[in-house]
Amino acid sequence: MPAPSRPKRKFTRSSAPRPQNDEPLLLFGLHAVEAALNNPARTISRLVATENAARKLNDAITARGIAVETVASRQFDRLLPVDTVHQGICISTEPLEEPSLESLAEAAHDGGPLVILDQVTDPHNVGAVLRSSAVFGASGLIMTRRHSPPLNGTLAKSASGALELIPVAVVQNLAKSLETLKASGLSVLGLAGKADNAIETEPFQNPTALVFGAEGKGLRALTRDTCDRLVRISASGDLASLNVSNAAAVALHVAAGKKAGAD
Repeated sequence: MPAPSRPKRKFTRSSAPRPQNDEPLLLFGLHAVEAALNNPARTISRLVATENAARKLNDAITARGIAVETVASRQFDRLLPVDTVHQGICISTEPLEEPSLESLAEAAHDGGPLVILDQVTDPHNVGAVLRSSAVFGASGLIMTRRHSPPLNGTLAKSASGALELIPVAVVQNLAKSLETLKASGLSVLGLAGKADNAIETEPFQNPTALVFGAEGKGLRALTRDTCDRLVRISASGDLASLNVSNAAAVALHVAAGKKAGAD
């Protein structure tokens, strides 16, 4: 099921330079490609598809006005690693522009929480977090420049279109970025399995950032110390029983319910 569409917001562009890479960025899979086609901010230079896949996305392709290179399914092995689940379609594209922290903080004042990932390396987990972020109305996602996956086809397919909906900022220094968010008026809550306070008791009266650590390691010490406070998800076990994408979905659901109740 694709992530729901929602109105596009304009964000101030980050001043940080994007890493240079001579390899084209390839996105694949029906939901990821359809979302990219529907995103006017996404520059697309090439679209390769089987006849069947092109027929399924005919409306989006026609609206975009891009030519389709029709190929047999076996020819995708020349474009993508063998065993890639491409569903018969692939695009070559430019990376999306990164938003600034200031823009994301401003968005969080008007909307849902920011989601922050502290060195979460699995692209499938990050993609799933993006999908939950789109479903539950998060204002954006922030992750570290090192020890985070690239925003590539594997992640985009796992996100099922949400990469086009949730602005993603990649930062060099997470603790410094958290301080910037706090200075802008956000409450920064770190998720930790042994925290004293439960997330269900949080009022979510202030704009919020939710910080999640990598599986196994959890939040790094400096990240924990920089958070305003630590919270846990109430359960019979501790947070270690949930992977990071499940924990993010539960926490965002709680935050969305509190916001809806306040409204």
